[in-house]
Amino acid sequence: MIVTHTIENTRKAIRTLREKNGRLALVPTMGALHNGHLSLIKLARQHADFVVVSIFVNPEQFGPSEDFNSYPRDLDKDLEKCKNAHADIVFAPERIHVYGEKNVLSIGIDSLNRHMCGGSRPGFFEGVLLIVNKLFNIIKPDIAVFGQKDIQQFLIISRMIQEFNHDIELVMAPVERANDGLALSSRNAYLSDKERAAAPGLYRSLQYICSMMKQGVHSPELLIEHQKSELEAKGFKIDYLDLFSLKTIEPVHTLHKGSAYILAGAVLLGNTRLIDNLLIEL
Repeated sequence: MIVTHTIENTRKAIRTLREKNGRLALVPTMGALHNGHLSLIKLARQHADFVVVSIFVNPEQFGPSEDFNSYPRDLDKDLEKCKNAHADIVFAPERIHVYGEKNVLSIGIDSLNRHMCGGSRPGFFEGVLLIVNKLFNIIKPDIAVFGQKDIQQFLIISRMIQEFNHDIELVMAPVERANDGLALSSRNAYLSDKERAAAPGLYRSLQYICSMMKQGVHSPELLIEHQKSELEAKGFKIDYLDLFSLKTIEPVHTLHKGSAYILAGAVLLGNTRLIDNLLIEL
């Protein structure tokens, strides 16, 4: 496995791989790797001959009051995990190598970020698109793998690929979960033992709402409000919990046969923000 820290060395290493005429997959991460990330690398291996993993805590997607400085970092452990997962290249740059001294250009989003995480984290997805667009231009992968847990991110990046004419196939990996259903996340490390025991409650609420929808409930608003109350009684602070159109990421109040939806929630448990979602087709 080759580890690079600069754009020049990364491109040089990729040119060497390209000489072998294989397909190249990119798995972007912010480090603090867990089994969810490793499942992305495994899926990338199934779709490509070579895998590049990026490890970069992107400052542009953190708000002023968010956890950029305290976000978990352990590059040595991450590199060991990448090696065991048979990554070919790990690109682990410093901020200066990615953004330079000063940036005067940015990426705007007209829609798709009004609700869900985009509604409560202004500028977040603009920062995501900025770094992902840079990674696409640096690495030029044939395939990029992202997880369903960040479904809004996946859909916005998919639109960027379309509008910016990137010749890249986007692959979505299913949510990787602990045995009790909690979606794996680097931020789970912040949870106390008591909070960790309660954390799967979000997934259980989503499962319950989903099961009722599939049993014929056409207007799930009352179900959702009831589950919000249940979660709040257990110590969760609700950011959002709602049903959204898979196509527009706009809230949906009435279900229709043949349509696809995102049932998604974001909550605070203590100081830890948890997100999860289920994709539903009726």
